[in-house]
Amino acid sequence: MARLPILALVPPVAFAALAGLFYAGMQREDPDALPSTFVGRPAPGLTVTDLGELDPVTEAALTAPGVKLVNFWASWCAPCRVEHPNLVSLTEAEGIPIYGINYKDERGNALAFLDELGDPYAAASADEGGRTARDWGVYGVPETFVIDGEGRVLARVAGPVTERTLERTIRPALEAATGS
Repeated sequence: MARLPILALVPPVAFAALAGLFYAGMQREDPDALPSTFVGRPAPGLTVTDLGELDPVTEAALTAPGVKLVNFWASWCAPCRVEHPNLVSLTEAEGIPIYGINYKDERGNALAFLDELGDPYAAASADEGGRTARDWGVYGVPETFVIDGEGRVLARVAGPVTERTLERTIRPALEAATGS
Protein backbone atom coordinates (compact mmCIF):
# COMPACT_ATOMS: atom_id res chain seq x y z
CA MET A 1 0.00 0.00 0.00
CA ALA A 2 1.49 3.36 -1.07
CA ARG A 3 1.75 6.09 1.56
CA LEU A 4 0.65 9.60 0.75
CA PRO A 5 3.63 11.98 0.94
CA ILE A 6 3.29 14.62 3.66
CA LEU A 7 3.63 17.42 1.07
CA ALA A 8 0.37 16.31 -0.53
CA LEU A 9 -1.46 17.47 2.61
CA VAL A 10 -0.17 21.06 2.40
CA PRO A 11 -2.67 22.36 -0.23
CA PRO A 12 -5.85 21.08 1.49
CA VAL A 13 -4.65 22.27 4.91
CA ALA A 14 -3.73 25.71 3.49
CA PHE A 15 -7.13 25.92 1.76
CA ALA A 16 -8.94 25.06 4.98
CA ALA A 17 -6.99 27.70 6.90
CA LEU A 18 -7.76 30.40 4.31
CA ALA A 19 -11.43 29.40 4.24
CA GLY A 20 -11.53 29.74 8.03
CA LEU A 21 -10.01 33.22 7.89
CA PHE A 22 -12.46 34.27 5.17
CA TYR A 23 -15.40 32.98 7.22
CA ALA A 24 -14.19 34.79 10.35
CA GLY A 25 -13.79 38.05 8.40
CA MET A 26 -17.31 37.82 7.03
CA GLN A 27 -18.76 37.63 10.55
CA ARG A 28 -18.05 41.35 11.17
CA GLU A 29 -21.08 43.59 11.55
CA ASP A 30 -20.29 45.29 8.22
CA PRO A 31 -17.94 43.15 6.13
CA ASP A 32 -17.59 45.96 3.56
CA ALA A 33 -16.29 48.46 6.12
CA LEU A 34 -12.59 49.14 6.18
CA PRO A 35 -11.28 48.89 9.75
CA SER A 36 -9.56 51.85 11.37
CA THR A 37 -6.93 51.56 14.06
CA PHE A 38 -7.84 55.07 15.25
CA VAL A 39 -11.35 54.31 16.53
CA GLY A 40 -11.25 54.94 20.29
CA ARG A 41 -7.91 56.75 20.08
CA PRO A 42 -7.02 60.44 19.77
CA ALA A 43 -7.29 61.82 16.25
CA PRO A 44 -3.88 62.15 14.57
CA GLY A 45 -2.27 65.55 14.14
CA LEU A 46 -2.74 67.90 11.22
CA THR A 47 -0.18 68.99 8.63
CA VAL A 48 -2.35 71.30 6.53
CA THR A 49 -2.23 74.72 4.89
CA ASP A 50 -4.85 77.42 4.42
CA LEU A 51 -7.47 76.93 1.74
CA GLY A 52 -8.04 80.41 0.36
CA GLU A 53 -9.70 82.76 2.84
CA LEU A 54 -11.56 79.96 4.65
CA ASP A 55 -11.04 79.47 8.38
CA PRO A 56 -8.36 76.77 8.81
CA VAL A 57 -8.92 73.44 10.53
CA THR A 58 -6.98 73.37 13.80
CA GLU A 59 -6.21 70.71 16.35
CA ALA A 60 -7.90 72.96 18.94
CA ALA A 61 -11.14 72.77 16.93
CA LEU A 62 -10.95 68.97 16.88
CA THR A 63 -10.58 68.78 20.67
CA ALA A 64 -13.23 71.45 21.39
CA PRO A 65 -16.36 70.30 23.23
CA GLY A 66 -19.02 68.65 21.12
CA VAL A 67 -19.10 66.01 18.44
CA LYS A 68 -17.92 66.90 14.97
CA LEU A 69 -16.95 65.34 11.64
CA VAL A 70 -13.70 65.53 9.70
CA ASN A 71 -14.24 65.02 5.98
CA PHE A 72 -11.42 64.36 3.50
CA TRP A 73 -12.53 65.45 0.02
CA ALA A 74 -11.36 66.76 -3.38
CA SER A 75 -12.93 68.60 -6.30
CA TRP A 76 -11.79 65.89 -8.73
CA CYS A 77 -13.54 63.17 -6.69
CA ALA A 78 -16.91 62.11 -8.16
CA PRO A 79 -18.13 60.41 -4.93
CA CYS A 80 -17.31 63.66 -3.07
CA ARG A 81 -19.83 65.42 -5.30
CA VAL A 82 -22.41 62.68 -4.53
CA GLU A 83 -21.98 62.97 -0.75
CA HIS A 84 -21.92 66.78 -0.66
CA PRO A 85 -25.71 67.32 -0.26
CA ASN A 86 -25.67 65.00 2.77
CA LEU A 87 -22.87 67.04 4.35
CA VAL A 88 -24.75 70.27 3.68
CA SER A 89 -27.86 68.74 5.27
CA LEU A 90 -25.95 67.59 8.36
CA THR A 91 -24.65 71.10 8.88
CA GLU A 92 -27.79 73.06 8.05
CA ALA A 93 -30.54 70.79 9.40
CA GLU A 94 -28.75 69.10 12.29
CA GLY A 95 -26.08 71.65 13.21
CA ILE A 96 -23.21 69.14 13.10
CA PRO A 97 -19.90 70.97 12.58
CA ILE A 98 -17.85 69.48 9.76
CA TYR A 99 -14.19 70.20 9.20
CA GLY A 100 -13.01 69.72 5.62
CA ILE A 101 -9.57 68.55 4.58
CA ASN A 102 -9.08 69.10 0.85
CA TYR A 103 -6.87 66.29 -0.42
CA LYS A 104 -4.20 66.79 -3.12
CA ASP A 105 -6.25 69.34 -5.02
CA GLU A 106 -5.71 72.65 -6.79
CA ARG A 107 -6.87 75.51 -4.59
CA GLY A 108 -8.87 77.18 -7.35
CA ASN A 109 -10.70 73.94 -8.17
CA ALA A 110 -11.43 73.25 -4.50
CA LEU A 111 -12.84 76.74 -3.92
CA ALA A 112 -14.90 76.55 -7.15
CA PHE A 113 -16.32 73.20 -5.93
CA LEU A 114 -17.49 74.84 -2.69
CA ASP A 115 -18.84 77.91 -4.54
CA GLU A 116 -20.87 75.65 -6.85
CA LEU A 117 -22.23 73.14 -4.30
CA GLY A 118 -22.19 75.15 -1.09
CA ASP A 119 -19.74 75.16 1.79
CA PRO A 120 -20.80 72.85 4.63
CA TYR A 121 -17.52 73.24 6.52
CA ALA A 122 -17.04 75.08 9.80
CA ALA A 123 -13.42 75.32 8.64
CA ALA A 124 -11.43 73.87 5.75
CA SER A 125 -7.75 73.38 5.02
CA ALA A 126 -5.63 71.91 2.25
CA ASP A 127 -3.62 68.70 2.49
CA GLU A 128 -1.54 69.38 -0.60
CA GLY A 129 0.97 66.56 -0.20
CA GLY A 130 -1.41 64.07 1.42
CA ARG A 131 0.56 63.79 4.66
CA THR A 132 -2.42 64.38 6.94
CA ALA A 133 -4.51 61.85 5.01
CA ARG A 134 -1.70 59.31 5.34
CA ASP A 135 -1.39 59.99 9.08
CA TRP A 136 -5.15 59.48 9.48
CA GLY A 137 -5.05 56.19 7.54
CA VAL A 138 -7.17 57.50 4.67
CA TYR A 139 -7.48 54.95 1.85
CA GLY A 140 -8.99 57.44 -0.61
CA VAL A 141 -11.42 60.31 -0.76
CA PRO A 142 -14.04 60.80 0.38
CA GLU A 143 -13.50 59.59 3.88
CA THR A 144 -15.17 60.91 7.04
CA PHE A 145 -14.37 60.55 10.74
CA VAL A 146 -16.66 61.20 13.72
CA ILE A 147 -14.69 62.92 16.49
CA ASP A 148 -15.86 63.40 20.09
CA GLY A 149 -15.41 66.46 22.30
CA GLU A 150 -12.03 65.25 23.51
CA GLY A 151 -10.61 64.69 20.03
CA ARG A 152 -11.05 60.89 19.96
CA VAL A 153 -12.12 59.07 16.81
CA LEU A 154 -15.54 57.45 17.33
CA ALA A 155 -16.19 56.13 13.83
CA ARG A 156 -14.94 56.17 10.27
CA VAL A 157 -16.74 56.08 6.93
CA ALA A 158 -14.56 55.07 3.98
CA GLY A 159 -16.42 56.26 0.91
CA PRO A 160 -19.19 58.78 0.45
CA VAL A 161 -21.55 59.78 3.23
CA THR A 162 -24.88 58.35 2.08
CA GLU A 163 -28.23 57.93 3.80
CA ARG A 164 -27.14 54.37 4.59
CA THR A 165 -23.85 55.39 6.23
CA LEU A 166 -25.64 58.19 8.08
CA GLU A 167 -28.10 55.71 9.59
CA ARG A 168 -25.67 52.83 10.21
CA THR A 169 -22.49 54.60 11.26
CA ILE A 170 -22.58 58.37 11.73
CA ARG A 171 -25.85 58.93 13.64
CA PRO A 172 -25.24 56.01 16.05
CA ALA A 173 -21.76 57.41 16.80
CA LEU A 174 -23.20 60.90 17.30
CA GLU A 175 -25.91 59.53 19.61
CA ALA A 176 -23.43 57.47 21.62
CA ALA A 177 -21.21 60.51 22.10
CA THR A 178 -24.00 62.83 23.14
CA GLY A 179 -25.91 60.27 25.18
CA SER A 180 -29.14 60.85 23.28
